[in-house]
Amino acid sequence: MPENPNPQGKGLVPVLAQLSSVRAAAQHVPAKHIEQISNELFTSLFVLESEFKFKAVAGRSYWLYRKNERFWLSPIGPHEWGPEQYGQFIGECMLHEDITWTLELSEEASEDEELIQYLQDKKNAFEQQLEEAEAVEDILPGHRKDFGFYRRAYAFALAHSLGVSMEKSGIKQMTYEQAQGVLPDQSSGEARSGEEAG
Repeated sequence: MPENPNPQGKGLVPVLAQLSSVRAAAQHVPAKHIEQISNELFTSLFVLESEFKFKAVAGRSYWLYRKNERFWLSPIGPHEWGPEQYGQFIGECMLHEDITWTLELSEEASEDEELIQYLQDKKNAFEQQLEEAEAVEDILPGHRKDFGFYRRAYAFALAHSLGVSMEKSGIKQMTYEQAQGVLPDQSSGEARSGEEAG
């Protein structure tokens, strides 16, 4: 029997429907300052680089774990099973309407010096990449072959959502340093330079 080329049942129609829904959600995102964008992007990428194979729903909690140096996201909370199954509980994640993720570290994880150092090293590398980019949009995630269907879809949606925020803030095609001088005008949704704002 030949191998199923589409084992997850993700034909073209579900793919297009998923991309269409996340693109529609991203149209309503506000202008954001580059620091907010960089923080949201770093956290969201960290969550997306963890393994998961389910459709996440905005506004619902998910749970991040680490076992054998592998991070993975689950809809099952730590109170529903034991550490022998999930390993180390890292924290509670949530997908937001603008397709960004937040992560609230567990008390145990926040006291884990090795984990905190690991996260700091990742953040330092991310910030260096941001500072070296020719334009801020260059740091947005592209197509990742190593991601499964849902992780690829959310990475695409994240890039689109933050790209819309960058455009509304007027910082697309700027360097990180240039973008730091632009503040979004919350009243109109447009951006103004830091000098004009003063």
